[in-house]
Amino acid sequence: MPVTLEIVTPDATVYSEDVDHVVVPTANGKIDVLPHHVPIIDKLVAGDLKVEKNGVVEYLAVSSGFVEVYSDKVSILTDEAINISDQDDSKIDEAVKRAQDALAEGKKSNFDLAAIQKLEAAARFALAQQIAKGKSK
Repeated sequence: MPVTLEIVTPDATVYSEDVDHVVVPTANGKIDVLPHHVPIIDKLVAGDLKVEKNGVVEYLAVSSGFVEVYSDKVSILTDEAINISDQDDSKIDEAVKRAQDALAEGKKSNFDLAAIQKLEAAARFALAQQIAKGKSK
């Protein structure tokens, strides 16, 4: 029996498929969700999401948000999510550098806490892409 994985961003549903299992990065560590998992709601942290379907493993990068597991459905609400196999290594490296530069500049300026947190989230998502891409090789 599969688990239905649905990933939703503010713009669209970016992933909706039945999978064998999914490993989700949460504030309490990574959780491996299999069919008949106990219900949970947890904070999603930026990182790599491992999805296995029919013996094939793929990695997605997700930003912060929330994850809910109920019955045989995993719902992820996040600001950003991408399938890392669709991304070019050089573009990921550029995104990491831009995010780190913006964060460093933001910390030097008089940005408020919310702006700094937004820059930090962008940097974490860029690094999550790099990590996920490294695992998919």
